Amino acid sequence: MTETSSQTATNSAATEEKLDRSALSWACFEAGRNPYVILCTIYILAPYIATTVFSDPVVGQATIASWHTLAGIIVALTGPFLGAIADRFGNRKPILAAVTCAMVVAIFSLWWALPAGQGGLSIVMIGALTTALGVMFAYSEVLHNAMLPTASTPATLPHASGLGLALGNLASVVFLIFVLWGLAFPGRVDWSFVPSQPLFGLNPETHETSRIVAPMTAIWFAIAALPLFFFSRDKQASGIKPSKAAIDGVVGMFKAVGRLFRVDRNAGLYLIARMLYVDGKTAILIVAGVTAAGVFGWDLLEMSAYGVILSIFAVFGGLVAGRVDARIGAKWSIILEIGVTLICLLILTSQSKTHVFWMDVVPDTPIWNAPMFTTLPEVVFVCGAIVIAISITAAYASSRTLMARLAPKGMEGEFFGLYSLAGSATVWMGPMLVGVFTKAFQSQQIGLASTGILLVGGLFLMLFVKQPPRLESGTY
Repeated sequence: MTETSSQTATNSAATEEKLDRSALSWACFEAGRNPYVILCTIYILAPYIATTVFSDPVVGQATIASWHTLAGIIVALTGPFLGAIADRFGNRKPILAAVTCAMVVAIFSLWWALPAGQGGLSIVMIGALTTALGVMFAYSEVLHNAMLPTASTPATLPHASGLGLALGNLASVVFLIFVLWGLAFPGRVDWSFVPSQPLFGLNPETHETSRIVAPMTAIWFAIAALPLFFFSRDKQASGIKPSKAAIDGVVGMFKAVGRLFRVDRNAGLYLIARMLYVDGKTAILIVAGVTAAGVFGWDLLEMSAYGVILSIFAVFGGLVAGRVDARIGAKWSIILEIGVTLICLLILTSQSKTHVFWMDVVPDTPIWNAPMFTTLPEVVFVCGAIVIAISITAAYASSRTLMARLAPKGMEGEFFGLYSLAGSATVWMGPMLVGVFTKAFQSQQIGLASTGILLVGGLFLMLFVKQPPRLESGTY
């Protein structure tokens, strides 16, 4: 057999290699964890807390943003080093198991997030749980991602990574559809396939139909996480003392950062730009639902439908990004995607019950017969949010592609480590801006609009990033 035919056979075998139980179990963990973010952090529980637990939605948005700011600062100071320490310590399962158990308990506890005077958790406790969950979620991402090369094989690694994202999105959409059908629609729409009353005997008057998403996602996370701990491969313990692993990890991270601009200034400039625009986009994802709930008075019905719509359309972002990247390059794709997000951010923040694009309209005037989103400002807001969801997902995909193109050969691992660092170092800035501007101007729209500062900063720096050369295939 010639060398060429041998290589072809090897490549064919690698292509045909299927995901084993270890890799599938790794992907299941992401399917278990992601619904918490979608249901509790973005679309249902957080808007409920901002508008109902807090009597004033403006105060609610500013306070929730401050919780995310604190969590982001803690993650920025500790998260980047956790992966480096874990690499030297060896096995990740023990730490990940402890983080997972703590997350499950904390998520479940948010069932008792009740308005003041109703015997539930205090605002301080809700804030402490939300902040702790933000930190622990980031830790779980670091440890879970670090397990991927061991849990899968080199040939199946990208497939396992993609499957984890796909299952996470699928599980989140299924949960949102279930909430919409079984908890939000009953009593609100008279359709034959909808239950007449909310499932499980939940009482909408005491907001049980909104609060139940916390126990639901906690139990699901606990169940879906189990296969990873039983079946996924993990590194063997290195035997290095925890203190030495911590010191070596921190020193190694600082050395990698110090080498960055000496090795490739262009990639370094890109990572700084990414820190800004990704933080802005992430803040929009977190805050837009809270803003909509406060401005339009949306409750469980509208928020669950809003979540389903945006989650479905977000899938197209990755597909769009791949096609645009191939035509104009990942750099210009990112610039385009940031620009689209900025335009749609202006659209979102120019809507209220009495305004469309800052122009006066008669409030609460229906433009069509539907159970939700019946007024023109609401329809315009949802349409703008759909395009934002597509552009944000596309930007995430294009960002990873550009990093792969810019990373010097043989240093891909180190540069993607810095890529992760750039994603967490300023994660607190977006929520901080939202909190400060919301409180200063007593406006949820202005608070949301403040994320545009980070988008503009990232867009400006991206103009100076050099486009990587075309590949032999003619694409970028």
